[in-house]
Amino acid sequence: MKPVFVINGFLESGKTEFIRFTLQQDYFRTKGVTLLLLCEEGENEYDEDLLKRTNTVVEVIEKKEDFIGSKLIELEKKHKPERILVEYNGMWPMANLKFPWHWKVNQQITIINAATWPMYYTNMRSMIGDMVRNSELIIFNRCDGIKELASYKRNMRALNRDAEIIFEDKNGEVTATMEEELPFDVSKDEIELNDSTYGIWFFDMLDTPDRYENKTVKFLAHVAKPDGFHPGCLVPGRHAMTCCAEDIAFLGFVGKYGNAQDIKDGQWYNVTATVKHEYWADYKGVGPVLYITEITPADAPKEEIINLV
Repeated sequence: MKPVFVINGFLESGKTEFIRFTLQQDYFRTKGVTLLLLCEEGENEYDEDLLKRTNTVVEVIEKKEDFIGSKLIELEKKHKPERILVEYNGMWPMANLKFPWHWKVNQQITIINAATWPMYYTNMRSMIGDMVRNSELIIFNRCDGIKELASYKRNMRALNRDAEIIFEDKNGEVTATMEEELPFDVSKDEIELNDSTYGIWFFDMLDTPDRYENKTVKFLAHVAKPDGFHPGCLVPGRHAMTCCAEDIAFLGFVGKYGNAQDIKDGQWYNVTATVKHEYWADYKGVGPVLYITEITPADAPKEEIINLV
């Protein structure tokens, strides 16, 4: 299998800078040839000396229609690479990113210019969602002077819950804590959520679980009871628009309730629960578990789908 590393992001996001830096690192050195597929050319270019020192050859693919298996096989035969790097065009659909059967994607990394993130997130969220959905690592660079990094992280969590998210300034990784003013008081033992705060709480729970341990939360929930789910358990949550009207996600945590058999799937309830963090097989590790102390039928809200803007 030929290992493939995909680096994507919009034009001038810093993809070339990231690849140039990575090629020079000892951990990324290899004896064989590295084939770099360049799908767009920005202001920064690859220095010939760097390419020579790292045994890297560049091939430009100018049109998305040319990113096809036969073309990739042709380039493989030409250069006989040990691995392949792809600097992918941020405006090309990720569905076009198809490789020969013996090319295996080892890692997909998305590079984002933090200075332009609000504009892209507001106007091109569907495209961003497509870009980051399968990324394992997401790097926000050029973070100098930006105070809203915590909200950027929450925005990204809505699009990809599992990726590692890193923030960098001109000197490297941002080490300062990225606290933001939350729309509820986490110092209180009881937190009441509404349509506009539920999503913020959900993603903050994922990032800072300790602050909610043993807290009581109250919220309006749409209850899910998947077929074959654990007896005495249910999933209270809310549906949210993550990137577009066609991409709706259910944001909910496992809830334990002694009379779960009396709760109807797909119905609305007011839920009061105590937050615990413990091992849960479906999480594949430790995660939030809501110990429900009260659950009562409720009317559906005017807007059943919450927005995560």
